[in-house]
Amino acid sequence: MILNKLITLSTLIAALLVSGCNSIGPATIERDRFEYSTAIAESWKEMMLLNIIKIRYGDTPMFLEVGSVVNQYILERELEAAATFRSGDLIGDGLGLTGSGKYSDRPTITYSPLMGEKFYKSLLTPIPPHALFLLIQSGWNADFLLRVCLTAINDLYNSSEKRLSTHEADEGFDELLEILTAMQRTGGLGSRLVEREGEKTIIFFRQNLSAEIKQNSQRIAELLGLNPNANEYRLVYGSTASDDREIAMLTRSMFDIIAELSQFVHIPEQHVQENRASPGAINKASSYEEVRSRVFVESTRDKPKDPFLAVKYRDYWFYIEDTDFRSKRMFSFLLFLLSLAEGGGEGLAPVLTLPTG
Repeated sequence: MILNKLITLSTLIAALLVSGCNSIGPATIERDRFEYSTAIAESWKEMMLLNIIKIRYGDTPMFLEVGSVVNQYILERELEAAATFRSGDLIGDGLGLTGSGKYSDRPTITYSPLMGEKFYKSLLTPIPPHALFLLIQSGWNADFLLRVCLTAINDLYNSSEKRLSTHEADEGFDELLEILTAMQRTGGLGSRLVEREGEKTIIFFRQNLSAEIKQNSQRIAELLGLNPNANEYRLVYGSTASDDREIAMLTRSMFDIIAELSQFVHIPEQHVQENRASPGAINKASSYEEVRSRVFVESTRDKPKDPFLAVKYRDYWFYIEDTDFRSKRMFSFLLFLLSLAEGGGEGLAPVLTLPTG
């Protein structure tokens, strides 16, 4: 009898000690990385959409970054065992086993508002012109990219829907984007980025150009007022070129892009009539290329059932339809541009070389 009790007690103690040796750390990695990354990404998207809506209401946009996430797990176990074995008395044998444990999950998350120099660098600094050419070379559609990120190039102005500067695109701007896109599809925009005495240089290196590409290159020179006999053109930030060997690009900042996109939020009609928000351009007819570079945001009193993204503001739900692929793609591209804008305004004057035939 005593032997059986000793065996039972030893077995229980051993089992608890063995289980206490298992680490909980590795098992949490897969879960934590997925859940935290998903939560941060979703909150970032919701914050971006909310700020787009706020601009239409004349409200102040605010970005709050997640600085760090530190999660600490603590598992404590305590075990006490006692055994008393007596023979021939009234008390009899005794066997006691007690245990206690404590588990705690202590996430520490730090937030930092986007303010001061960081706000200026991320939201108010124009996207570097050379970065746009590199994105085009890497495969981004030229029409889509420049229509979103460009205000003007050599005095050819893009259209704008912002309330204080609404205007149509200049004659020739759409043609320029169309030709650049055609050259991109036929491989006529082959290029590479090099450093020349600390200056970034974009060199086009396509050889054996077709007659169509040569013709398109000449037309680009005409539209931009460039010297067709030149082989290299300076690429600078600005709206107007200083001579016929310079390409001046007035790029938009992230705040400019967000302000443009905010014009296509479907604000409740009552709020517009009460002058709580600007009318916007939600019902304005436009070309297919213009539509694909916009984010259409709907609004409703009731929470949408299956949105891609939804936020609540002023007792209304504002959301992007999950079936609106173009708006989803443009919104995702907006978040990508915000990362690109972190590069600031360095290197705004590389040299650009175009094939002239």
